[in-house]
Amino acid sequence: MSRLQLSAHEFQNNFRIGDGAELVSTSVRSGRATVFFAGRTTMASDRRPPTKDGLARIAYLDCFSGISGDMFLGALIDAGVSPKVFEEAVATLNVGATLEVSRVNRSGISATKVDVVVHGKKDSPREAHAHEHHDHSHTHDHHHDSHHHQHPGDRGLNEIRNIISKAGISASAQATAIAIFERLGEAESKIHNVPIEEIHFHEVGAVDALVDIVCTAVGAEALGVDEFICSPLNVGGGTVICAHGTFPIPAPATVELLKGAPVYSSGLQAELVTPTGAAIVATLVKRFAPFPEMTVHKAGYGAGTRDFPGHANVLRITVGEAGATSADNPVRDTHASEDIVTVLEANLDDLNPQVFGYVMDKLLQAGALDVFGTPVQMKKNRPGTLLTVLGKAENVGQLTKIIFDETTTLGVRRRQEQRQVLGRQWQTVTTKFGEVRIKIGSMNGSVTSYAPEYEDCRRIALEKKVPLKAIMMEAMEAYSRSLTG
Repeated sequence: MSRLQLSAHEFQNNFRIGDGAELVSTSVRSGRATVFFAGRTTMASDRRPPTKDGLARIAYLDCFSGISGDMFLGALIDAGVSPKVFEEAVATLNVGATLEVSRVNRSGISATKVDVVVHGKKDSPREAHAHEHHDHSHTHDHHHDSHHHQHPGDRGLNEIRNIISKAGISASAQATAIAIFERLGEAESKIHNVPIEEIHFHEVGAVDALVDIVCTAVGAEALGVDEFICSPLNVGGGTVICAHGTFPIPAPATVELLKGAPVYSSGLQAELVTPTGAAIVATLVKRFAPFPEMTVHKAGYGAGTRDFPGHANVLRITVGEAGATSADNPVRDTHASEDIVTVLEANLDDLNPQVFGYVMDKLLQAGALDVFGTPVQMKKNRPGTLLTVLGKAENVGQLTKIIFDETTTLGVRRRQEQRQVLGRQWQTVTTKFGEVRIKIGSMNGSVTSYAPEYEDCRRIALEKKVPLKAIMMEAMEAYSRSLTG
């Protein structure tokens, strides 16, 4: 069980119980609410509204050299988050730790390096604790070693939750930090087949991880973005020495945490994604994609511990605006683009029609680009349905599994196809019923199509008790007026 303290206003307007969480009790004294909960929580304020011009503020994580806790902090500072934000957060933890921020070079790239100093000593990479001559393992923040046999000085998850809940940081940052630590604990729990509360973090490592994760939470909040997007992650290769022995890279906890994420190895024999870095990605990142269309405002580089010849060992974070346009910010010259999609197909002649809609919803939630059914005449003159799913290569495995799990098919066909896609933009228009987003398609700088977002119109129609078609027509007229001034 954990505790958060927040103002009565925050409690009434912002506090949300996360999936699988249970509110145990609350009390309000002197305008402060103390909330006892089991599981995860989030703050409604975490979901920042779009900027005034309708553009979403996003941060893109380029993990071409992986990610670790210290790299993420360095990238945040390099992108403009004040080191003072981190220093104040660390001081409130009262665990004998400080931060050391320096400027370094990684294969010609200038980057910010953040080290956690615990009782005057920097935490060294985990392989150095055992065999200094092992240069095939790596690297960044190996403070995440955990085990299920408690030793004097070790910290369990409940103690870590308690430290975070008492820290002088915002309630939403507390919730984020606890969620990251719980992700780590859940991964270790599954790997070792023990209850999560029996997982303990080594004394020095726990402090180092605690500082990295708490600073991650306050830094992500200070960055003030609507969404974190991530590239495919370069996990590295070779082996790494952990508390339980030598393991292949990526480490078992890292693999568990990165389920559903696109990963690859460039062949570099080093651990590039650590469990702490993987937990940060699993908690903060909303989606994985190539570098998105955006107006770049700033970029920051966070350095890893080692400097590899010919390989910049840095994490890059790029911050900018993307996702919509406004009357004052017209559609940019956007050309049609081409990409490759994977097409999955299955013929179904004995599936309960009630199940088909459920399967479609589940596939779309799992990242399918589109799902549809086509009536077909099958063998033995049976009417059936051709299920077609479009998806990205990195989602094909999960989508195929859903088809096998949820339908009666015995086989799934797969092929790749090339498609041409119009440039897509969003613009928010104001109608007498409320704000509605307009989806705009463009080619060679010219608008070719536009339409109001159905979900926006549907929501307003239900709230205002107005015919859906009236809202859609009003939104189209509002967009047309924005084009003529």
